[in-house]
Amino acid sequence: MPEKTATHTSQSVHRHAPDWIILTIACLAQFMVVLDVSIVNVALPRMGRDLHFTISSAQWVVNAYVLTFAGFLLLGGRAADIFGRRRVYLTGLFIFTLASIGAGFAATDSQMVAVRALQGIGGAILSPATLTIIVTTFHGPRLPKAIGAWSAVAGAGGAVGGLLGGILTGWFSWRWVFFINVPFGIVAAIVAGMYLREMRNRDAAIKLDVTGAVLVTGSLASIIYGVVNTTTNGWGSTSTLSWFLGGAIGLAAFIFWEANVASHPLVPFRIFKSRALSSANIVMFLVGGAFFAMWYFLTFYFQYILGYGPVKAGFAFLPMAVGIIAGAQISSRLLAKTGARPLLLVGAAIASLGFVWISLIKVDSSYWGSIFVPAILCAFAMGLLFSPLANTATAGVDRADAGLASGVLNTARQVGGSLSLAILGTVAADRSATFLDPTSGVALVSGYERAFQISALITIVALIASLFVPRHTGHATKQHKAKKA
Repeated sequence: MPEKTATHTSQSVHRHAPDWIILTIACLAQFMVVLDVSIVNVALPRMGRDLHFTISSAQWVVNAYVLTFAGFLLLGGRAADIFGRRRVYLTGLFIFTLASIGAGFAATDSQMVAVRALQGIGGAILSPATLTIIVTTFHGPRLPKAIGAWSAVAGAGGAVGGLLGGILTGWFSWRWVFFINVPFGIVAAIVAGMYLREMRNRDAAIKLDVTGAVLVTGSLASIIYGVVNTTTNGWGSTSTLSWFLGGAIGLAAFIFWEANVASHPLVPFRIFKSRALSSANIVMFLVGGAFFAMWYFLTFYFQYILGYGPVKAGFAFLPMAVGIIAGAQISSRLLAKTGARPLLLVGAAIASLGFVWISLIKVDSSYWGSIFVPAILCAFAMGLLFSPLANTATAGVDRADAGLASGVLNTARQVGGSLSLAILGTVAADRSATFLDPTSGVALVSGYERAFQISALITIVALIASLFVPRHTGHATKQHKAKKA
């Protein structure tokens, strides 16, 4: 029986490139995509003032990107398998860079939300292609190390976003948090055009499930808008319940479409027969939500409570970036020896400890006394978790479905993050509203405390969910890939 790798074909005459160049191509684009989730946080106050956002509508600068990113990731992952990793990589990079230019020049709030949504679509096309490049390039014991580097860069992008966003906003303008993507995009496109060889699944039918992508994206947007809507209309209001109902109907329609109508479904439910893939997605959904919200609330704590300017707030995130990189490198080296499950259990336990600790913050707390150590613990745990999760998700699927598996995993992370931000933001606002002056420092910090407490509970649930990850996933992946190489 021929090997699955035989279904991939090289259609390019580009010369062979060293592994480090291919890894750089993948990591640079993934860094850009993840960076844009967090880089706008520090810039939101000044951006909101210039574009006339309200406090509640400013969330859509983040959510417009995250929602389209999450909703179209599955489509992007499938596109990488069908059309080829090089073609899809360059297409996603072009859309992402073009939308970054549009965001930098946005003159109104509606323009900003629109181009951020387009930017999310570009990221959704680009991100799965980066992991597909890694899985189809590296084999055997090199694969966990490559995934570890990719995970470190992806995780660090979230933390470095705060630092870079603060510097660009404080020293130049908030518009540069978008313009910074342009030189990175140009360099990545040139290097990919020179060195990245094409690979695609020759047996795949050239058809994409656009209807499925629109259904799932619209459904998620409806649910999240309903959550955000509770800050003004309440959880039991007709308006809120209508948005929730619309989202639920949309999700039901999506499931029906995928299972019964779509000739080439966006999400072939057969892949969830893999226990490794299913359990990895559950854990990623949970921890992605907890960590995504952490950056958001710390940003406002630094600026509103500690009185930091954008630059100082950005530098406060720097130790967390180091923690993520350290955790990712350690997990990538231990994965082949320990398997994924022990690393996931340890990572989730450390994250729970960090969130419990950081939930003890008060209005008179200091950065070094109350934030520094627990934030580093959370960041280290993030780095520790992402590499084994990525490895676990791709362990039980054929290489031809690598793009799809990576898209599903990244979707779980982004959906968890967007839902968590909406829910925890609402919970924090409700908590602050119980005080006589909801805008006082004490009221705001009380809301942040509650958000971190719930994040701790989320990571505890992730710890329990990690027990369902197959015991020897890391070992099995190493052996499986070695046989295919």
